[in-house]
Amino acid sequence: MGRLNRLPKRDVAVLKRQLSHLQTYLGGIKYMTGLPDIVVIVDQQEESTALRECMNLGIPMICLDTNYDPNLADISILANDDAIASIRLILNKLVFAICEGLSSYIRNS
Repeated sequence: MGRLNRLPKRDVAVLKRQLSHLQTYLGGIKYMTGLPDIVVIVDQQEESTALRECMNLGIPMICLDTNYDPNLADISILANDDAIASIRLILNKLVFAICEGLSSYIRNS
């Protein structure tokens, strides 16, 4: 914080805003130790950067969307990505299915 005290207030405000933006959008990857097994993308148009990164890294994707190209994702679920209730229902079902699959995998190992 010593360097911030020497900067003008306007520059400090800009830097704090940028830091907040980065923490909001990239803070979750700070604790990742490896690549995820699968990525769920709710809005392809809004999350085009994540979509491209997954394609480049070969990470399988599940995309929920109705107004974009369903061929870009490995699994496309046509859903109303603007309705929170719709997203919540589908994500709950996905989480349940993944947990169920993991538990049966662990039992059989």
